[in-house]
Amino acid sequence: MSKQSNRGKEAKDDFFFGSPKFKEIIKEALMDMNYLLTRGYSEKNALAVVGTRYKLASRQQKAVQGMSASNEQLAIRKNKEVPLDTLENKILIIDGFNILILLESMLSNAYIFKGQDDCYRDLSSVHGNYKTVNQTDKAIDLVLLFYNESKLYQLVWIFDKPVSNSGRIKAKIEAKAKEQNVNWKVILEDNADEAIVNTNEIIASSDGIVLDKAVNWFNLATYLIETKIESKTVF
Repeated sequence: MSKQSNRGKEAKDDFFFGSPKFKEIIKEALMDMNYLLTRGYSEKNALAVVGTRYKLASRQQKAVQGMSASNEQLAIRKNKEVPLDTLENKILIIDGFNILILLESMLSNAYIFKGQDDCYRDLSSVHGNYKTVNQTDKAIDLVLLFYNESKLYQLVWIFDKPVSNSGRIKAKIEAKAKEQNVNWKVILEDNADEAIVNTNEIIASSDGIVLDKAVNWFNLATYLIETKIESKTVF
């Protein structure tokens, strides 16, 4: 599996997300986005309005899109979220690429964005082709740390089979599970999102669509980012 060095950060990101001016603009845009979504605007139309009003670059628009939700969505997600102390002896289904890439981005010091639903999101995308980075092993180790603390019965990773190198990341995680003697399972699905939302088990994802449809969910990425990582670039 070919490896790139880091995940997620682009040359202009410090300008787009690090300057006080843009921070305030994006916060205003996020409030407007929430208002429009709550009023029934589609995500596409709301983003077009907000992006035009605040003259946002495409990556800034993507960040606002990831952080925003309607009040109804926020209520639905909060109602279905479960705390850490309820996970003992349970099965947890992980949205594999979603969680792994977010942790890789965070460990690469790329910008990560805390949404209105308290989920962190990044600006990376596999675009059908996943490549490991220098931080991949550390990201998996973070999940292992969580697994041992949570006392789960089983942790199930689900990855999109059509994504290039999905078989190799499956083998990598299975090797880690065997080495550490933990009850992990890795599944490749033709449609990972559908498989995840159709389970009756607790799931872990920061994908808003998945969270809206899931039965219950645990905010795994936020738990790891806020309790296990000191150095991170958070918007």
